[in-house]
Parts: sequence; structure tokens; C-alpha cells
Amino acid sequence: MSFKNIYFLMLSFLMITVSMQSQEYQPTKKILYKVVDSDSLYLHVFEPETIQKPTAAIVFFFGGGWTGGNPKQFYQQSKYLASRGMLAISAEYRVKNVHGTTPFDAVEDAKSAIRKVREFAPFLEIDPNKVVAAGGSAGGHLAICTALIEELDNPDENLKISSIPNAVIGYNPVFDTTENGYGAKKVAGRETEISPCHQVKENLPPMLLFHGKADKTVPFENAKRFNKLMQKAKNDSKLFAYKDQGHGFFNGSFFRKKSDDTFFNETMYQTDLFLIKLGYLSSEPTIAN
Repeated sequence: MSFKNIYFLMLSFLMITVSMQSQEYQPTKKILYKVVDSDSLYLHVFEPETIQKPTAAIVFFFGGGWTGGNPKQFYQQSKYLASRGMLAISAEYRVKNVHGTTPFDAVEDAKSAIRKVREFAPFLEIDPNKVVAAGGSAGGHLAICTALIEELDNPDENLKISSIPNAVIGYNPVFDTTENGYGAKKVAGRETEISPCHQVKENLPPMLLFHGKADKTVPFENAKRFNKLMQKAKNDSKLFAYKDQGHGFFNGSFFRKKSDDTFFNETMYQTDLFLIKLGYLSSEPTIAN
């Protein structure tokens, strides 16, 4: 067989493999939840195959420094939790590279997403009192902000419906938007307004946090400080720290930084246990620790 034929054979195999990977995790449907400045934002919904309705719901927000990224980042997590009987959603929100927006607009969109999921509860067949906000990096920041930030609501929405989730899960989230953390230049002049470390208060939803000790994007010190502030305010907060792991460690195979899903499995196992403890899932996790 000639080199040319071998090349095209390998190329065809690669294309088939990539195609299969892209189809492996696909949402059941997409639901329009917000139109702002002619931009349409959708919820990428993963419906559980068999559930006892109404079920709990989880809304994931992707990372990308509020500048880029897309919902596919949390398709794998959504697929797993849907397999466990939970409605899982990976939400779109406005980012700078596409919409010319700021982190403050992203926070507004995240709050809109949680509010709309509750509003759509009868249609989605979920319990509006069992809605979890989750995300990674900047998306983790948004998830936390839905619980912390009282302002930045869209006035065109039904504000009688709460945008505060019943629980929060953060995968190496941005905790501090001042010069001591990440993103100070992106929120210049308003550095503490949406900085989780500067907005902690009492009576917040329970939170589960994951962070790599070798994170060079969001310092691990930020995670420890936020968790300590949460506990000092008598909130339920638990931090899992991972030695030698950097930013995005929880989703290594997605970012092509690692060849296996060791930390995806570990973080999802702990996520599963957290949701079981809350009464949002039942039976044992089906993913290996």
C-alpha cells in the first residue's frame, strides 16, 4: 500500500473517530431561554431516560474567562448526570468574543438561566426547589454568583421567580476578581462587585468546590480563602484540593491536556455523592472513583 493510500486511510479513520466523539454526547433538545440585543441564548438539555418525576435539575456554565468557550465543555458531565436520573443542562451565555459583552452581562445571563429553568419547571418536569448551578472556571464563577449577587437582574423577566439555586458546584471557579485573583482588568473599577470572596454572606446554598493546588490561572489560595469565608459565615461549603493539578484538571480529556478521565471520574464521583446527600439523586454512583 502506498504512503498516499495509508495517509488517506488514517485520515478517514481520524474523521470517523472525531465524528463519533462529537455525537457521543448530544443534548436531547435546545430551548430558547433569553433574547437580548438580538442575541438568542439556549439551554442545551440532556433529559434522563428513566426518572421519577419531578426530578432535580442542574445547570452547567462553561469556562473561558467570560471571553469565549461553549456549552460542549459540560456535555460529558450532563450526559452522566442524565444517566443517573437528573435533568442536566449546559447553558449558553454571552461572551466578549462573540457578543462584545462583559463579565457583568454573563452574570445576568446566568441568573436568567436559573430563573427560566424554574419558570419552565412544569414543561421540564422538574422540581423547582431542586435546581443546582454548576460550572468551571469563569462558568464556576457564574454559578457561585447566582447564589451571591442580588443585583444584575434582567428587568424584563419575572423577578418574582428566584434566580438563587438550591446548591452550587464549582470546578476551579474564579473566586476573586481583584488583582489577588483573576480578571481584575476585565472588571476594572468594579473589582469587588462580582467577586465571590468579597460577597460572602450568611444563609447561602450548600456548595461543593474542586480546585488544583498547582492552578496558575486561579490561585489555590483563592479557593481556600473562599471556603474559609463560607464556613465562617456558617454556610455549608466543602473544598476538594488536588495536588499537582492545574487549571481545567477536572475536564482534562476535553481540553486535550490529559489522555484519560481520571479526574473527571473523581470529581463526578464526588459530585454524585453531594447530590445524593442533598436528596437529588438516589442509589450509588455508577462512575468509578
